[in-house]
Amino acid sequence: MNVRVSLVAAARGCSLLAERFDDDRPLDVAGWRAVESAAHGLVPLGAAELRYCSPTPRSRATGQALGYAPLAQPALRECDMGRWRGLTLAEVAEREPGAVDLWLSDPLAAPHGGESLLAFISRIGGWLDSRPADDGGAIVAVAEPSVLRAALVYALRAAPLTYWSVDVRPLSTVTLTGWSGRWHLSLPTPA
Repeated sequence: MNVRVSLVAAARGCSLLAERFDDDRPLDVAGWRAVESAAHGLVPLGAAELRYCSPTPRSRATGQALGYAPLAQPALRECDMGRWRGLTLAEVAEREPGAVDLWLSDPLAAPHGGESLLAFISRIGGWLDSRPADDGGAIVAVAEPSVLRAALVYALRAAPLTYWSVDVRPLSTVTLTGWSGRWHLSLPTPA
């Protein structure tokens, strides 16, 4: 039994420097334009039998704009950042530099009082592993870039700290094939 899970990173809701932990802002103007520009390559993924999204406003809007009519999945939410929610990394680093260092170096640490990196990766992996594995079945999910990073680390069975070395840009895609506990990265064929 094999399933194909295509993950689409939500369009942006603010500039990179203005990104905040657990940011619930909607798509910004640049995000809407980017969805329009990328739609030709992403709309075909909507032919998947199952279409999901993260519960964030950006993910929902991106999925709707692409015509997916996705079902929000609470398990695809971003990492719970506890008391850091709504702050930028620069703000947190200024207030709690030791806590930021711990968070970046220990995947079991949750100095913010929320979810550890390892717990986040495991949650996303649990969502992947619970997908129905129908031979040739297809799933598409729009989620925040952090969710795609966690899914890749889980699927490839990489060390949790590998998460910090994965760069996922808005509207990029990752496709995983396989089934519970046996995932493979599927790279696209050049157009």
